[in-house]
Amino acid sequence: MKKMIKPFQTKYNSAPFSEISNEDFKPAITQLISNTKKEIDAIVNNVESPNFNNTIEALEFSGQQLNRVTSLFFNLNSAETNEGIQKIAQEISPLLSEFSNDISLNEGLFGRVKSVYEKKDSLTLTTEQSTLLDKNYKSFARNGANLNESDKLKLREIDKNLAQLKLKFGENVLAETNKYELHITKKENLSGLPEDAKEAAKLLAESKNKEGWLITLDYPSYIPFMTYADNRELRKELSYAFGSKSFKGDELDNKNIVLEITKLRFERAQLLGYDTHAHFVLEERMAETPGNVSSFLNDLLEKSKPAAEREFKNLEQFAKDLDNIDTLQKWDSGYYSEKLKQKLFSLDDEQLKPYFKLENVIEGVFMLAKKLFGLSFETISDVDKYHKDVLTYKVTDESNEFVSLLYADFFPRSGKRNGAWMTSYKSQYLQNSINERPHVSIVCNFTKPTKSKPSLLTFNEVTTLFHEFGHALHGILANTTYPSLSGTSVFWDFVELPSQILENWCYEKETLELFAKHYETGEVIPMDLINKIKESATFHQGMQTLRQISFGLLDMAWHGKNPTNIADVKAYENEAFKHTNLYPDVPTNCMSTSFSHIFQGGYSSGYYSYKWAEVLDADAFDYFKQEGIFNKAVADKFKDNVLSQGGTENPMKLYKRFRGQEPKPEALLKRAGLIK
Repeated sequence: MKKMIKPFQTKYNSAPFSEISNEDFKPAITQLISNTKKEIDAIVNNVESPNFNNTIEALEFSGQQLNRVTSLFFNLNSAETNEGIQKIAQEISPLLSEFSNDISLNEGLFGRVKSVYEKKDSLTLTTEQSTLLDKNYKSFARNGANLNESDKLKLREIDKNLAQLKLKFGENVLAETNKYELHITKKENLSGLPEDAKEAAKLLAESKNKEGWLITLDYPSYIPFMTYADNRELRKELSYAFGSKSFKGDELDNKNIVLEITKLRFERAQLLGYDTHAHFVLEERMAETPGNVSSFLNDLLEKSKPAAEREFKNLEQFAKDLDNIDTLQKWDSGYYSEKLKQKLFSLDDEQLKPYFKLENVIEGVFMLAKKLFGLSFETISDVDKYHKDVLTYKVTDESNEFVSLLYADFFPRSGKRNGAWMTSYKSQYLQNSINERPHVSIVCNFTKPTKSKPSLLTFNEVTTLFHEFGHALHGILANTTYPSLSGTSVFWDFVELPSQILENWCYEKETLELFAKHYETGEVIPMDLINKIKESATFHQGMQTLRQISFGLLDMAWHGKNPTNIADVKAYENEAFKHTNLYPDVPTNCMSTSFSHIFQGGYSSGYYSYKWAEVLDADAFDYFKQEGIFNKAVADKFKDNVLSQGGTENPMKLYKRFRGQEPKPEALLKRAGLIK
């Protein structure tokens, strides 16, 4: 525990994972909360009148070790969890929630912050200082500092309950994912499945001392089966299992948790003077209001729905002609889409995968970072890691100066949640004239190497790696004074710009030729495959866009209205989906009960931001295309105005400084093939 109380005495001040046990976390966090309270007391009891340095800056740099240890803990709870960690999470979440409320409801502290805020026009502050002051004042006001005593107590209770409910929601989804297995004993039931997917299923079965093959709800197992398996009944079974996660009325059911979370969020917003949770959230977003989000989503819906309906009709006809399928169901979607794509473009993932060996793709994304931003990545073995599969890199700039540590964790395992994400173990900031550099991590769930093949990625997984690496660059290149404004600490609907813009390079010949080489022959990906990748990029974009819009609309339905009278989660979800539905409803399926983005992660009232950021990234990449995709001047403008600036200024100002204009949706609609 002592190791965690003070800054780590390690190379690069990196996390000493191997020296920390689960049992260390709770006492260390409890002690660090106590230490931070003393720091806060010192600010409150300062006899000097409040000013920017002794109040705002002092508050910003308080609790640094607490922040490090809690980020360490919650990152492990996502990437390498177990029952012990989950139990500790349930115990410490209320403590942290309570502590957070102790700060935001501390009248003496708020009094000092308010005093500085009220004279801000007479202070000579930098843009970043001004942003920090605004953020601090709003943070207090948005967390109840202006409430009376009894309402403050209500707020504390709500926040405590929400922290526990969100954790429970995530634990239930993870338990449901880990619980289900499709055990296949007859080889004919694997018909259509690629060899490496079969091999992975066999290895999984062997690892659990079972005969035959195992398919699970983890994406690297689930997606190939839903895309390629000829056995329609088994696809249906798997789809039912996936779609009914935490919707079975048992101890892992999330229906009541969904209702409780949405009602508590609404109650909290009302307490603070906002109409709904969405009004509260969007005050701190580029979109600003629920009305703007609805207009944005409905405008996209209007433009993409005709294309989506045309695509769906074609897919229906194709399935009917091919296999006499009368009604296309959700479990047919990936399978017939892939078949149609192969027919139209003579292209399938199996053709492409040999060119996307994981190590080569990593090398490719590093080369891209070198060409655009002058960064170099060196594999190192002198920093600790939390699992043997994790790779560690030292990042340096053109002057060979240390820029960042990068952790990369690529393969699924039972203690790791599904999906892909970027996170940080240490923020970048400037203190005592020292530029503290960040420790950034990317976590994915790619197919593991087998006995006969290395890890070969689907093209979708390639874009996922580029996406998460874009987030990583936002952290790596951070260059701000204050940790709370650094890296990805930006408005939520701006945070996806660096990640989504990077995906664009995956479709470009000049990029693919850098790294897409056959894992056995070393042959560079042929030009005709590159052309097919580009041609197929707009395949089913109408349906994909409709799907994303439907998730955004569901999120706004839960958070942009008064949820007090909602009793039936499934019926309410169906109502939200009614304008975006293409497939028949499956009564045993419910998305909300496993919609972790909005009920466990930070995307509540923010799911629209994926499409919002697509408008930004399409418009931004259009600029690169005009000047050359490796144009250093444009890359420097992107680095100087977006990647390095974090949340130091309003994101629209930063974007316009980079681009010279506000973003226009036409670039996105054109790229998606939805307008000419």
